[in-house]
Amino acid sequence: MAVTIGTANIEPNLSNGNIGVKVAQLAKEQQEVEGDIALQLIQAAEPATSTPVGNSGHNINIKV
Repeated sequence: MAVTIGTANIEPNLSNGNIGVKVAQLAKEQQEVEGDIALQLIQAAEPATSTPVGNSGHNINIKV
């Protein structure tokens, strides 16, 4: 096996350029899906706000 450096027959693979674009599109779609899932998890974790019942705890004495 011979290893040569600086050979002229190394050319960019332009015939597979569309594959790179497709991979980038799929990665972007995957990021958007993961972002949507993260937002749904955050919204599901928010505590439900409810109004207090009665007068208990509405007036707090802060004077010592």
